[in-house]
Amino acid sequence: MRILSAIVLLAIAGIHLFLVFDGVGGLLGVLFILNAVAGIVLAIGMLILRGALFKIATVLSLLFTIASLLALLLALTVGLFGITESWSFTLVPETVIVDAIGVVLLAITTTMALRRRVAA
Repeated sequence: MRILSAIVLLAIAGIHLFLVFDGVGGLLGVLFILNAVAGIVLAIGMLILRGALFKIATVLSLLFTIASLLALLLALTVGLFGITESWSFTLVPETVIVDAIGVVLLAITTTMALRRRVAA
């Protein structure tokens, strides 16, 4: 589950980084770069952290993925930071799918990590 979670986080980061290189600029470009950096850092954390730090990383990764999906859905509906998105924009349907899969996968990973008992 760690590896699958890291792959999803890297996919989310990769999509946002691709969009920056594809020409998305301004405030949205800056937010996409921050999203890519966060996704990469969290993916690394999922792979190398252990114990309590791993549990924190799983919760943060889940929250990050939920926030990424929610931000896109808000941009598609009512707008976010003055930005309105359309389903026809580059990688929007794919991003919704990857983010939704990420939410489910990271919810499972987080649940498994938090249920794991620590030996005394």
